[in-house]
Amino acid sequence: MADRTEVPTTLSIEELRKTDAYWRACNYLSVGMIYLRANPLLREALKPEHIKNRLLGHWGSDPGQSLIWVHLNRLIRKYDLNVMYISGPGHGAPATLANCYLEGHYSEIYPDKSCDEAGMLKFFRQFSFPGGIGSHCTPETPGSIHEGGELGYSISHAYGAAFDNPDLIVAVAVGDGEAETGPLATSWHSNKFLNPIRDGAVLPVLHLNGYKIANPTILARIPHEELEALLIGYGHKPYFVEGSDPAVMHQTMASTLEQCILEIRSLQHHARSTGDTTRPRWPMIVLRSPKGWTGPKEVDGHKVEDFWRAHQVPVLDPVTNKRSLKIVEDWMRSYKPEELFDANGTLLAELRELAPSGSRRISANPHANGGLLRKELELPDFRDYAVKLKAPGAIYAPPTDVLAHFLAEVMRRNMNSFRVFGPDETASNRLTAIYAASKKTWLAEYKPEDADGGELDVFGRVMEMLSEHTLEGWFEGYVLTGRHGLFSTYEAFVHIIDSMFNQHAKWLEKSKKELNWRAPVPSINILITSLVWRQDHNGFTHQDPGFLDVVTNKSPEVVRIYLPPDANCLLSVADHCLRSRDYVNVIVADKQDHLQYLTMEEAITHCTKGIGIWDWASTDNGAEPDVVLACAGDIATMESVAAVAILKERFPDLKIRFVNVVDLFRLMPESEHPHGLSDRDFDSLFTADKPVIFNFHSYASLIHKLSYRRKNHDNIHVRGYKEKGNINTPLELAILNQVDRFDLAIDVIDRVPRLQPIGGHVKEWLKDQIIETVNYAHAEGIDKEEIRNWKWPG
Repeated sequence: MADRTEVPTTLSIEELRKTDAYWRACNYLSVGMIYLRANPLLREALKPEHIKNRLLGHWGSDPGQSLIWVHLNRLIRKYDLNVMYISGPGHGAPATLANCYLEGHYSEIYPDKSCDEAGMLKFFRQFSFPGGIGSHCTPETPGSIHEGGELGYSISHAYGAAFDNPDLIVAVAVGDGEAETGPLATSWHSNKFLNPIRDGAVLPVLHLNGYKIANPTILARIPHEELEALLIGYGHKPYFVEGSDPAVMHQTMASTLEQCILEIRSLQHHARSTGDTTRPRWPMIVLRSPKGWTGPKEVDGHKVEDFWRAHQVPVLDPVTNKRSLKIVEDWMRSYKPEELFDANGTLLAELRELAPSGSRRISANPHANGGLLRKELELPDFRDYAVKLKAPGAIYAPPTDVLAHFLAEVMRRNMNSFRVFGPDETASNRLTAIYAASKKTWLAEYKPEDADGGELDVFGRVMEMLSEHTLEGWFEGYVLTGRHGLFSTYEAFVHIIDSMFNQHAKWLEKSKKELNWRAPVPSINILITSLVWRQDHNGFTHQDPGFLDVVTNKSPEVVRIYLPPDANCLLSVADHCLRSRDYVNVIVADKQDHLQYLTMEEAITHCTKGIGIWDWASTDNGAEPDVVLACAGDIATMESVAAVAILKERFPDLKIRFVNVVDLFRLMPESEHPHGLSDRDFDSLFTADKPVIFNFHSYASLIHKLSYRRKNHDNIHVRGYKEKGNINTPLELAILNQVDRFDLAIDVIDRVPRLQPIGGHVKEWLKDQIIETVNYAHAEGIDKEEIRNWKWPG
């Protein structure tokens, strides 16, 4: 381990001069982005009118981040490395943008931001400016797959990018504020899942600059020995680069970073030449540099550099305060821009040579625009995995188990570009068949008993860790670099990644709708199972279907929700989702045995439409119905079918139209969604003046939200989860929330005018059934046999 007091001399005097000059150029641009709207090269004295009216952005981490980038450039050129960079510190975009601009790639994508004085001015003016770009590494930022506005996901994104990319090194700057988040803390364990033979490498650089917005950071305020022990405990080999003297820090960083790169290559060479998959102790760097390094030491008698006041904008009033204006000017002139840029405002040729060329530039690395590298999955024919039916509603099957056999073959055919993610729930969610194709990735210790059903393998491709955050981060990093996958999780706890989903959906929307240069990437496919309606022993805590509400808040351009009613529909939906690009696809399907309704060909047709009438479960025979019974979700579908059977028997002349919804967004008007229903199509399904009873998997308000603009909205009566439940049998839970067959039948009687005067006896019988069912469940601990094995009587 490098001695913290040692000053290596890796760089020659000339190399040190140029490296420092390039770094100063990065810092100059970072400050310019925050402050300047004119006079970009300080060719005249700085005046108030040269300063932006609103000063927005974050300066504190930029010098340290640029130090990392500049020294990575040297080693990329020296060793022809394939390197990505992920900026973890919040609002840390100025450093990334500055380096992108100096490498010339920014101007290649945005020609008006040219590498001259005029282009530099536009580059400065757009930053944190209306109509411009944000202060994070937004999708507009070349070389980035990590927005960074929400903290905690940098390491998991980095490892996701490295999986199955054996030649890639992902350098990730981890902010010390970011390091206090729960997601970041769990993601340190990602090194137990990185195979040195088939995967690339991740080089974390923990950037200890000491402060957050207005507080010290924890890891910067614990003893060195504790921090070192913590990182060693996480399985890393930490190297420390600490100080504030630029010349010393350049030499130390150059030496330490090169040592880390050589260790990475040595570890990979050993594993790949010998087949030894023993988990290495990968190197990492702890970079301790001052917050706002090289910025103003003090402002108005208050400490700034190396304190929290350097986190955002160190000097707040240069437009109205001459003293502050001079501080900003002196600060910017301290970088000596006249020594960095020529008369045209272009970086000097001798400095431009320090950056790699072509796709070796970090900002131009194709992995950071993963759609360029994306290859279509080789998919088997999902029809081969169909449940064979002779009649609807006559047999039971577990949908996710059926899906698992299809996914196993997907895995076999795509052993370098497809992974399955899940938080210790692959087996619980009845996806065990996948293990026949590939087991669970595991590079931590093994015990002999693991061979008995542990399903662990250093070359496994099923990623299991009890951190939804880390799994989603891996998955996002994986797809954003062009690969494919599926994430299965319990419905109640998919909420853990609500915010991550939000961030990824926003990234997709910006990339898809506004940035033609970003190529489409594979979709995020989330399979929600272990559903609210079958939490027989887990109880109330495991009953929450509200993730669907979160998803519908996003643009329908980038999100879809599917509720396949049976296994064949699930297969059709899964095939579609795995082929899609630039979406977050949410699939809701239970793991328990369910009635099966559609043959495979019928399922394909139904899923292609996304919503349709089931003639076999309808009694209107093409005539105007008395009532429309609609449903979405497997339990909702079964209870609705059972309600039809009851009504068909009790009221033979009742005309029921049965509608099933697979694609929830089809309920939206076509004006709001390209796949939504026109008003005419909606009215043909849900008649304009007849009651519609909609039995829904999730909260009833969501259907009202999607259909509120429809002219028949007042006649749509939705039943869904009402936050009622505990330790219940399936039908008892349905009864508590009034989505059961008996309550649905009662609702039909109440809402069809001609049944109201004649349906009293049937209603009483239905109420008796409800009481009897609940009493039986409480006495026997199970639903009655005729309920558990109910089949469609047709």
